[in-house]
Amino acid sequence: MLTNYNRSALALAELLKRDGVEDVAVLEAIATTPRHVFVDDVLQHKAYQNTALPIGQGQTISQPYIVARMTELLRLAGVRDKVLEIGTGSGYQTAILAKTFTKVCSVERIKALQWQAKRRLHKLDLYNVTMKHGDGWQGWQSQAPFEGIIVTAAAATMPQGLLAQLADGGVMIAPVGEQDQQLMMVVRNGDTFTEHKVAPVRFVPLVPGDIE
Repeated sequence: MLTNYNRSALALAELLKRDGVEDVAVLEAIATTPRHVFVDDVLQHKAYQNTALPIGQGQTISQPYIVARMTELLRLAGVRDKVLEIGTGSGYQTAILAKTFTKVCSVERIKALQWQAKRRLHKLDLYNVTMKHGDGWQGWQSQAPFEGIIVTAAAATMPQGLLAQLADGGVMIAPVGEQDQQLMMVVRNGDTFTEHKVAPVRFVPLVPGDIE
């Protein structure tokens, strides 16, 4: 029997499909992931709207369309296995990645957010995620290389340290810029990195350092 939240998640997936998201695995992940679990109680009535919401610490849970689109871009590029997420945040994007890729490594600079996200993912029985508290600009060198990298905060300039952790043939999806941000897709071919502009976006900044 479908709950109201189940119906809301299904409706959200249908909305994203109408908006152009086509990957079946991504739509299934959206339809089966309870987004209300990833926001505060006072915002749960807005959980299934296609909008970003505050999660505290000056951070946001991204708009579902952006979550789905960034995930879809990796899958369209052939990524299936090991991915790195920079900015765990609420854990919602992490959950979608966990349902669409074999292994997810996720880095979060704010310890309190990381702890909350880990608890939520375990509640949903998602155990193919490894988390690290640290500086997202530094990536996760000991786990590299990655077939795909998703950055969920905007870097002022292209993060070269993350590009270096891409496997040959790997793909990074990242918002880049300050006032005028662009979602970028970067494909690695040996020592050559080819950049593609995807769309204008608005993300919180990718801040260096970490917070206990």
